[in-house]
Amino acid sequence: MATRAESIDPITRERLVCPQDRGPLLDAGDELYNPRLRVAYRIDSDGIPVMLADEARAVADDEHARITGDASGSV
Repeated sequence: MATRAESIDPITRERLVCPQDRGPLLDAGDELYNPRLRVAYRIDSDGIPVMLADEARAVADDEHARITGDASGSV
């Protein structure tokens, strides 16, 4: 089964950027992740990304390392 991030229309997904720094986002299961700011944006049950800065979730070092594959925890 595809994750919510994988289910986003490819054309739409290509255009989605972080609303805070306008940079690219990583697919992180049911969220889109900004590794520079270490914040995640949820994708609702209808597959719609919630791209509101005040609803972004802070991501801890261990989760950042898991998402990015960076064992050192740095970007």
